Amino acid sequence: MMALTPGLIALGAFMAIVPLLRRDSTMARSFLTIVSVALLLRYLHWRVTSTLPPPHLTLDAMAGYPFLLLEAASLVAVALSLLFLSRTRDRTGAARVDGRATDPRAPLIDVFICTYNEERPILERTIIGATGMAYGHYRVWVLDDGRRPWLRRLSGELGCHYLTRHDNLHAKAGNINHALRHVGALPERPEFVAILDADFVPRPDFLARTISLMDDESVGVVQTPQHFINPDPIQTNLAATDVWPDEQRFFFDILLPAKDAWGVAFCCGTSSLIRYAGLMQIGGFPTDSVTEDYLVTLRLKEYGLNTIYLNERLTIGLAPEGLKEYITQRARWCLGLMQIVRGRSGPLSRDSKLAFIDRLSLTDAFMSWSAVYASKVAGLVVPWLFLLFGIKAVQADLTELLRFFLPFYVWHGLSMAWLSRGRSLAMMTDVSQLIAAPAVLKAVAAGLLKPTGHKFKVTAKGGDRNRRFVEWPLLRLYGGALVITLAAIAYAFILHLRGENIAYGGLALAWSLYNAVILTVVCFVCIEQPRKRKAERFSRNETVLLRHDGRSHLARLGDISITGARLIDPDPPAPGSTIECRIYGRPIAAIVVRRTADGFAVRFEEGMDTRVHAIRAFYAGEYVRAFRGVRALPVGKALLMRLFG
Repeated sequence: MMALTPGLIALGAFMAIVPLLRRDSTMARSFLTIVSVALLLRYLHWRVTSTLPPPHLTLDAMAGYPFLLLEAASLVAVALSLLFLSRTRDRTGAARVDGRATDPRAPLIDVFICTYNEERPILERTIIGATGMAYGHYRVWVLDDGRRPWLRRLSGELGCHYLTRHDNLHAKAGNINHALRHVGALPERPEFVAILDADFVPRPDFLARTISLMDDESVGVVQTPQHFINPDPIQTNLAATDVWPDEQRFFFDILLPAKDAWGVAFCCGTSSLIRYAGLMQIGGFPTDSVTEDYLVTLRLKEYGLNTIYLNERLTIGLAPEGLKEYITQRARWCLGLMQIVRGRSGPLSRDSKLAFIDRLSLTDAFMSWSAVYASKVAGLVVPWLFLLFGIKAVQADLTELLRFFLPFYVWHGLSMAWLSRGRSLAMMTDVSQLIAAPAVLKAVAAGLLKPTGHKFKVTAKGGDRNRRFVEWPLLRLYGGALVITLAAIAYAFILHLRGENIAYGGLALAWSLYNAVILTVVCFVCIEQPRKRKAERFSRNETVLLRHDGRSHLARLGDISITGARLIDPDPPAPGSTIECRIYGRPIAAIVVRRTADGFAVRFEEGMDTRVHAIRAFYAGEYVRAFRGVRALPVGKALLMRLFG
């Protein structure tokens, strides 16, 4: 109980103070982060002064000192993230829709849809959404790096422009630069360029909301968040879609508003509006990193053009649908950041014109990718060393650790959960980081040792996802780590129990048991669950107007997707009937496919006009789950149900 007392005091203090604080208050956020950093420094001082092996050439020292350096580096990353989270900014009040939404003399915006190998249904949705925006003067361009004749025809059918090139030099950045040169040679050049990935469908007010913030001449980029219509692999494979948000929600809902408050928000590629003149000043999109979007922000800053963040849901895209794609995406982000760190815009570059705060933000990102992921892997190995070989990298017992680490862990964990409204939970963070750790660490090494010559790896979207399958390479890796962890516990406490294990083994045992839980969850993430529907279906409860056989009446919408809907109606029409549904003010033709217990289900007709109406109506609606707050108890229950149910 004496060892638990500091942690219990931290818990009690937090529970007593936090109800008095406001999340948007800089003073309140700073208080929480200052206390976290103070407890972090207390723990780090104890680690340095009391837990290191004697500085001799021993196995204990050879394991202990490198591990301390990794742990200290990861704690520096934590401190930097806390610094940036001490502020936040919401620009929603500054954004507005004005006369430019209907004025044909409004500033010209060219909308670039970047595509390489995506399927027709994905591109069709994006083009239809892009050509249906409420803005008075814009052009839509499909930038096809796949050189597909069917896409040229589809673009013409849907009323937008089509561009391709003879090679794929510099991947996405090269594709955009080719389009910039093309539109720059036209009689009417754009004033702004909007970037959309092939799977991101803009809402009708995307351009009208973002351009209002461009009235400030110092703004070079307006970045908006990425929201997803489908769950990511962690949500799906853990059956936690209803209680846990996609992994990007912390970044877009919490971190980027905080970065914006410090003036260091950055472009994330898709869902952004960029000043054309600024792009011309820097020579277009930079090509010396596979994360050309982040680098655009840094190069524009050299010319006094800032990136700001509008935290509104103005586009809706597809999260990576499979674990392999999820990991590929994160490895590419990491590789690109390492290339930036090694380049002329890096935090230590003498050639860089960036301010100190920009360099500090880059350092924060670098440490988050490198030190944090490396320390996660080391945290698996260090307990094995003691339990299997008696190597004490950390010379402390569990009681001592609880006295110094638990207060920081409790306060920091609760602070992050409160600041993020539950989007940051320690266990789920460990799962998402560990699953990508091998690929991320490989990208760290590749980017630092060889910063040039890397190919852009596209995140695949679409494909057949209707069956369960196992990512065997990952399952073998993490299943093997789980077996070693359990074997080490059995060896040290059953097969080879010694007095030393009793003295120091409590720490290694608790550490290993936690690792075993995380590894078990990670193993379940490696088992890909089937996604039976091609289109995500969302529950609704709203009135819609139906027309059938010349008569109109009201029914209730039970659920809806891009391809169909379920309606609640006491007098359902016969299967095979054709009806008209009026959804969000748009008439959509549909065919009754079956009756249900409380109504009937329809499939929207396949004609292009009907698809255009259905897609625009769907993406204009509020069909993406909005997590106002996430609670640990339902997440824990979902995990238990997945593991044991």
